[in-house]
Amino acid sequence: MSIRDVFIVDAVRTPVGKFGGALAGVRPDDLAAHVVRALVDRTPGLDPERIDDVVFGDANGAGEDNRDVARMAVLLAGLPVGVPGVTVNRLCGSGLEAVIQAARAIAVGDASVAIAGGVESMTRAPWVVQKPERTFPAAHQQMWSTTLGWRMTNPRMSAEWTVSLGEGAELIADKYGIDRAAQDAFALASHRKAAAAWAAGQYDGEVVPYPGVDLSRDECIRADSSLEALARLKPAFRPDGTVTAGNASPLNDGAAALLLVDEEGLRATGREPLARIRASAVTGIEPQLFGLGPVEAVQRALAKAGRGLGDLDVLELNEAFAAQALGCLSAWPELDPAVVNPRGGAIAIGHPLGASGARLAGAVAHQLAAAGSGTGMAALCIGVGQGIALVLER
Repeated sequence: MSIRDVFIVDAVRTPVGKFGGALAGVRPDDLAAHVVRALVDRTPGLDPERIDDVVFGDANGAGEDNRDVARMAVLLAGLPVGVPGVTVNRLCGSGLEAVIQAARAIAVGDASVAIAGGVESMTRAPWVVQKPERTFPAAHQQMWSTTLGWRMTNPRMSAEWTVSLGEGAELIADKYGIDRAAQDAFALASHRKAAAAWAAGQYDGEVVPYPGVDLSRDECIRADSSLEALARLKPAFRPDGTVTAGNASPLNDGAAALLLVDEEGLRATGREPLARIRASAVTGIEPQLFGLGPVEAVQRALAKAGRGLGDLDVLELNEAFAAQALGCLSAWPELDPAVVNPRGGAIAIGHPLGASGARLAGAVAHQLAAAGSGTGMAALCIGVGQGIALVLER
């Protein structure tokens, strides 16, 4: 069996909304449907009947994104009912996992055209209550927020593994000697790069605002931030810690989607591809050191592609925390820092969990297309200790 080339024809995303912000009134299945519809509308030469599958990442799935949000998006977007949809969950890597799974189906001939993406509304994530052990309990019942992090943790799980995500970032800061000043400087650079990219129109070709919502740009970017303002923020996880709300990614809402095709599907679209998918990798690591997950995943994906860190023209590395990103970068001394998140990262743009991987893949594809050639990488750390990476080429 021959392996087919897989091309990214287009990639879109919503502006990323802040927690309780402009997108708070929009259901996650509607966010997903919006980016799916936008992709189809931007490729009028493609008959929607030709879409073999829609694969979406979603890290929560406990609220309005239940019941297979990918299939809900197909129906809400007005696609033919014969187009199937499947939802995947690799927590923060879910959106990139969706891209990888859709690409794999195309590569082996199970599909010719697919849409892959991700969605998350952290604002609308519900509170949940476990079923009581007996009918009509007299005691109060524990209510859990499903917005982020551990809940209903299995007591057999090691306490060392189940620390909060922020404490995990503090552990990485300890491990690599990453001080507060370095983290704040990294965060400030993220905001400045994102603001400059928006001002230069670099996001205009991929961001599709949600209709009826007054949000045309990412909502969390602070163009006027400063080191002095960041230094005034209190540590969020340890009294004497270094991780703050200013050098960590915020809670967000948003969706992203990509159109993937083989050569036959490409001819059907009548379009020039943005990029070609070359290789991918997923890896595991100690759960409390989840932030370092991309280190090995990036190396493995590059090895599969026959490339090295020095070959990268762009690396979109998800910034869950500045400490986490800096920890990864310290493991890649041969990497040119200028290629890392040149248009800003998640500390500024935001991190809607299930959507972020698809956002990063789309960002890499658009940057390679703008450059005309090159090699790019999208990579994310994943809670509970995993890493995921994807290599693209043009």
